[in-house]
Amino acid sequence: MKLIIDNTTNEDLTLQKDLEKVIKEVLKVENVDEKKCEISLSFVDEIKIRDLNKDFRGIDRVTDVLSFPIEDFFNEDRKTLLEKPYLMLGDVVICTDVARKQAKELGHSFEREIMYLTCHSILHLLGYDHMEDDDKKIMRSKEKQVMKNLGVFK
Repeated sequence: MKLIIDNTTNEDLTLQKDLEKVIKEVLKVENVDEKKCEISLSFVDEIKIRDLNKDFRGIDRVTDVLSFPIEDFFNEDRKTLLEKPYLMLGDVVICTDVARKQAKELGHSFEREIMYLTCHSILHLLGYDHMEDDDKKIMRSKEKQVMKNLGVFK
């Protein structure tokens, strides 16, 4: 797996090994060969994520994470996609400021919150969403499975 991490915040993030574990576990659960995947993971502040949210989703507010899939798991045949020799899954952008606030509100560590947001967003890159109740149940179930497998389920 090729994982490109870009940290534009003042946070001293030493989570690369944990993030790799999360991503590998999501890919394993989804039967995706990690060796042929490329993912970009960026950490930004509230100003940057608000700008991205406004530019790409038309929503002028801060959010915790944005996912930008490159492979079209939403519309293309999943089997055909998984047979490709190389998968550029896409880009994930996490706001560390929001992640820190959410971790405090939820009573767990910042690291656990970053791991969860990474899991959540990789599932988005693989075509999952939570717009409809049935889809939300499936996605939440996948998130729980991955986090339990990693031993960090709340």
